[in-house]
Amino acid sequence: MISFVWAEDQKHQIGYKGHLPWRLPADLAHFKEVTMGHPMVMGKKTFDSFPGLLPRRQHIVLTHDTNLEEKYKDNPQVEIMNSIDELTSWLDENQFQEVSVIGGAMLFNLLLNKVDKLYKTEILSEFNGDTVMPTINYDEFKLVSKKIGKVDEKNKYPYVFLEYERK
Repeated sequence: MISFVWAEDQKHQIGYKGHLPWRLPADLAHFKEVTMGHPMVMGKKTFDSFPGLLPRRQHIVLTHDTNLEEKYKDNPQVEIMNSIDELTSWLDENQFQEVSVIGGAMLFNLLLNKVDKLYKTEILSEFNGDTVMPTINYDEFKLVSKKIGKVDEKNKYPYVFLEYERK
């Protein structure tokens, strides 16, 4: 099963200069909860935005960067894929319970027809961004969970956790 995990603002922005445009610790905790124990598929920019490798999750990075491939060649927590065909074959061959696609926009777009589940954090504010989430046809999905987040000192923006499953 392939899931998408992301947060977006009211303008569907998901990134700005290689990072999230907001600070929302509750969303980071939610991300950790839904990706823990699952392989995470990402592009190089998303991988580069991390402070380091995330524990108890395999990092599958789609990139042509041979330096990255060399750097992680002996690290079982990181696997480099050089093409969407290689990634698609890997997804077809490895029947994981769940694989989390976490960005960026190009990867979401490439796998849009394969996704089974959506974990969306909708941030009810607008931010400066340079990366937009591809359009998803929500008619193909059923909303199975909606949880309104708590605004507090650390989480200053209203937000909602939404979970969808393909019909």
